[in-house]
Amino acid sequence: MRADLLTDAVEGLDEALAAVDAFDQVLVGGLLRPQPAQAVGLAGLADAVAGSPLAGRVAEAAEKTAAGAADEDHYLALAAARSALLGSVHDALVGRVEEAVGRPRADKPAAVADCADHPVNLLVAARGWLGDLARAGWQGIDHELIGGAAPVVTAMLPELGLRRLATLLDGFAAELAASCPGATLERMPVRRWADLWSRAMLLTLPGADRATAAAEATGRLLPLGVDLHEHATAVQAQVHAVFEPADGGTPRLVRAGASAPKPDTVVGAGLWQLLRPHMSLLAAVSEGRAMELDAMPVTAEDDLIWDDARAVPGEPAEPFTTARVALPTAVTAPVAPVDRHPARIAVPVLLEGYAVEDEDDGVTFRIAGEGLAVDTGRIPAAGPLTADAVASSAACLGLLRWDAGRFLLQPLAVERTVRKKAVAVHAGAWAGGTADKAGVRAEKAATDAVSVLRERAGRLLRK
Repeated sequence: MRADLLTDAVEGLDEALAAVDAFDQVLVGGLLRPQPAQAVGLAGLADAVAGSPLAGRVAEAAEKTAAGAADEDHYLALAAARSALLGSVHDALVGRVEEAVGRPRADKPAAVADCADHPVNLLVAARGWLGDLARAGWQGIDHELIGGAAPVVTAMLPELGLRRLATLLDGFAAELAASCPGATLERMPVRRWADLWSRAMLLTLPGADRATAAAEATGRLLPLGVDLHEHATAVQAQVHAVFEPADGGTPRLVRAGASAPKPDTVVGAGLWQLLRPHMSLLAAVSEGRAMELDAMPVTAEDDLIWDDARAVPGEPAEPFTTARVALPTAVTAPVAPVDRHPARIAVPVLLEGYAVEDEDDGVTFRIAGEGLAVDTGRIPAAGPLTADAVASSAACLGLLRWDAGRFLLQPLAVERTVRKKAVAVHAGAWAGGTADKAGVRAEKAATDAVSVLRERAGRLLRK
């Protein structure tokens, strides 16, 4: 891998992010009565897209908003401009990664699925609430304002095609409600809230959330590793893998995910107990096996819509062998325009022959004289992989991400030498069960916690 390409500056990136940051600060104070500083941020956003097809609409929206005379359509134009800038950053960074790792991108159009039209009144209602939110700004949020999302979400949930937007609005409103009142906040996640607001705004545009048609995947799935995401009330496991089509087509990088609600008392290795019933692939990850797929639904972005009935365990397939043999030729699917964002970047890579620098500020891999920071904070506690194992490794299989203005490596597995033998340590080694003493203890603790919760829930229902 050409690590120098990951450290070189990307032309125009800083300017694009500066325009986004300036607009995000505009949302902090709100758009009801914009101050001169906010007008500057609005003008900067318009200038940043002046050479694009959005130029006219965004210029008008910035002018109207600065004068305090904007409506929801103007806010939609501003959200589109912000998303377009972050999309351009995403594309530039992905292009840099592809050049660094020498891996091609699949060039295939995404076929649009036939979907019923959604009730326009619900989209208008959602956009109205988001407009009220923008006028108040993050400093002006209160429980009365946030409560306005509840009836909109309730009306949307029965509509299958609107559940993506409904879920986003529900989570966003809950996050804002936990931070009310905004006037007393000392710190706020400015970029995150602006991301959620602008994405929700775009999804209120009819057709923006229209799903791509799902194809079918038949062939061999070779797991690389598991990326575990934990929230106080939910957990998700995303398996990154190489798919080899049965017809001899080009291998592809694919993802398969499973998620489940969780009580906040279930942590660590106990999380796997919540996820295993939803995806047999987790057992294959633990056992180091491939999976044979038969007509498994897959989206245009190569996300498998997992169905256990369409998959059976296959032959042993060691992830590091897969990474060395199959990963270099696997192609990556293009990202849908509405999903283009730097935070989405997660590219599987295999690194070998690096020097490890273990400093107080973290672990860095030195590759051909260039440093690549390792994000050990993303290593889940639900597996045997640790920061110490990463620091003593000779090979690392991980996800290349971009955060806080630089590329980072999230380890999924490492190879280290133990008694003159190469030993692999995987973050998802306990996904399908384990005989490891630490894992067994954590599983038992989680089982006990779940049993207590079920007993208490049953007692309440009996009352």
